[in-house]
Amino acid sequence: MNYSDRVSETWRHGEPGASPHDYRELVRYATLAASSHNTQPWIFKLESNRIQVLPDMSRRCPAVDPDDHHLYASLGCATENLLLAAQAFGLKSHCRFDASTSGLMIDFEEAAAERSALFEAIPLRQCSRSEYDGVPLTTEELDLFQGAGVGDGVSVLLMTRADQKDLVADYVARGNDAQFADAAWAGELKSWIRFNGKEAVRSGDGLYGPAMGNPAVPRWLGLLAMKGSFSAKNQNKKDHRHIHSSSAIAVIYSEADNIPHWIEAGRCYQRLALQAAALGLRTAFINQPVEVATLRSEFARAIGIDGRRPDLILRIGHGPQMPRSLRRPIEDVIR
Repeated sequence: MNYSDRVSETWRHGEPGASPHDYRELVRYATLAASSHNTQPWIFKLESNRIQVLPDMSRRCPAVDPDDHHLYASLGCATENLLLAAQAFGLKSHCRFDASTSGLMIDFEEAAAERSALFEAIPLRQCSRSEYDGVPLTTEELDLFQGAGVGDGVSVLLMTRADQKDLVADYVARGNDAQFADAAWAGELKSWIRFNGKEAVRSGDGLYGPAMGNPAVPRWLGLLAMKGSFSAKNQNKKDHRHIHSSSAIAVIYSEADNIPHWIEAGRCYQRLALQAAALGLRTAFINQPVEVATLRSEFARAIGIDGRRPDLILRIGHGPQMPRSLRRPIEDVIR
């Protein structure tokens, strides 16, 4: 398949009338979730009336994510999609953290099927790295986001004022300064960029260049172009525009700094992003202040959540649909 065909095949709802026990289709929906650098660091073990969602440590990003926080948050994102799909297929889910595997165990029983608005939005959600139009969100929209972003020991802080956006932009810029000065971080990022459709189709993962606003080019040309444009200064200018064009900034944060809470934070993010997609809104990560360890606690104090871990930061607003990232074949993630 070419890139366009793969996009159509990937970002879609399944055929009507799927069996509630078609666990492969549940996994397909799960893989449409967000993951750091689109690494898709998950493994699904299918059993009778059960699916295990396990971490794939071979897909770690040790430079940007040395404690594997984003990896486990990605497991939470995939789990949330899976649970929404199971509900739509007529399955009641019982989900729990399994300390022996550092993954999740989901047991099923048959129930009435319910296709929620969040389930319907699964093929619509994407990380839209573009400028938004800055139109304020309504009170009703903010209330929906507030509800979607709350979980077990996890909360969401929504910021809409210009001074709050200034504060976030300042910490994002400081995060960029630190990350761009780290050769290991830069090398890791470049290794996950797919500069053109052929690369994206071949790997089925990674950051698709046009999805980040760049033209599709051969890899050698993309790497050459990055030598001239890849800098904290340029990224800071772009992030400042993007943050101030957003309608709101959401910070998802946890009461405890451990794997179960990281997974729960991912579930909360996924619900919030799906809620945005259901409302016709876009979202994009701006995680630099939580990825740079020396900034994380300071950022938490600055936004009034001292003593809690800020897990994920995203911006929300009205904006254009961007080119799509791809996913690996289901066979690659099922054990």
